[in-house]
Parts: sequence; structure tokens; C-alpha cells
Amino acid sequence: MTDNKPIVSVITPSFNCENSISSTIESVINQSFTDWEMIIVDDCSTDGSIGIIENYIEKDSRIRLIKRLWNAGPAIARNVAIENAQGRYIAFLDSDDQWFENKLEKQISFMQDNNIELSYTAYNKYDYKGNHLGVYKPKLKVNYSDMLKSNRIGCLTAIYDSDKLGKVYMPNISKRQDLGLWLHILKMVPFAYGMDDILANYLAVQPNSVSSNKITAAKYQWRLYREVEKLPFKLSAKNFLSYAYLGYIKSK
Repeated sequence: MTDNKPIVSVITPSFNCENSISSTIESVINQSFTDWEMIIVDDCSTDGSIGIIENYIEKDSRIRLIKRLWNAGPAIARNVAIENAQGRYIAFLDSDDQWFENKLEKQISFMQDNNIELSYTAYNKYDYKGNHLGVYKPKLKVNYSDMLKSNRIGCLTAIYDSDKLGKVYMPNISKRQDLGLWLHILKMVPFAYGMDDILANYLAVQPNSVSSNKITAAKYQWRLYREVEKLPFKLSAKNFLSYAYLGYIKSK
């Protein structure tokens, strides 16, 4: 560590994740890059999540737990973690996803070697039963306009450099908050850059969740254009059509 501060802060929101949080934490503990802190913000879990997290904290002082007093959703939980982060690099990992053990080592080197402010990688996709759904291979360079058409950055793979950007927070919306953050950053810098390397495992949402409902997801996408990005109606409609088309292509 430098000045007793970690280089990377791992941002993890937690809510009723007792069946998955151990695998998530273990994937951070097992990183070949060791100069990190993991900030878990629990959003009023009612299961055994907190007890599991506290057991890991007893074994590894790099893990921190912040308990919220009322449930506010993942955007607020992530923002609380970002506010408390001490690391230069802000990395995101949800409580049901995992990293490959060389994820931080490879991605931080990639950012430092190429002077990159925001980066992301390829990742595996699994359904809630553990079946492999394939690999998401992102475009290796995206700008603000690209991201309006489709979110090409998996949140579990994203890292931004707070020395270059300052601390940047997610908009307080129920869904698409990660896309809102990437769009914010891409107003500050011209491009984000991706890696072909598969460095994480993403657990797809369960069938009854908000994200699995395409109509609901489309409503949140429209609200992001109009209420967060404040795009004119015609530009919102143009990007929404691209979003719908690209979503259809992805599902084929």
C-alpha cells in the first residue's frame, strides 16, 4: 500500500445474498493483485448475509462492512461505498458475481500502461441455475454516443481512475444506474477502453426480477434518456430504437 491506502477499492452492494456472497468475497481474496480494499454496503439484508460477511472480516482486514439503516437500492449502496473508498481505482463487483484471480492484476496494468480513465473486460454469463449462457465480448473502444445505443460495459468488470476523474457517483435511479455512471464519465473523457480477456463471471438475473422484464427494462432505459441525460425527445427516440434493435440482436 501507498500511505496506508489501497490502490484499488472494490465496491460491492449487498442485499439478501447469503447464497452467493462467499463466492464473491473469495474471488477478491484470491486476487493475484493484493493491494485492495473491499467495501461491502449491506442494504438491510434480512437473511444471513451479514454474519457471513463479518466472518470474512475477522480473517481479512482489507474487507469492510457498512450497514445501512434503511433499504435504498443498489445505486445508494454503491455510492456510499464510493464515498468511503480510499483507493485510486474504483472497481465494481456485485454480490452474486465473481472475478478471475488475475482480473485486477491484468486490468490495472492495462490502465496504467495505456493511461486509461475507464476500462472494462469480457465476461462469462451464467443463468441462475448455473448453466453457461456464453461469453460477452465487448467493443474494445466506446464513446458517449455508443453507450446511448447500448450498455457495452459490464458493471462487474468496470474500473475507473479517481485520480484522473475524481470520485464519480451513480444516479439514484432504480435501474440503469451503472449506465448512468458510464455516460457521466464519457462526458468527461472521449473514450472507455475494453479488454478481450474474459476476467469475470456474471450471474444473470432470475426470471422474476426487474431486469428480466423487457418492458420494465425499456421503461428504465427511456427514463435514463429523458430524466438523467435530459436528451431531447427526438434524440431519445433515435437512441431508444437502436437500444431495442441491439437488444433484439443480442437475444438471437
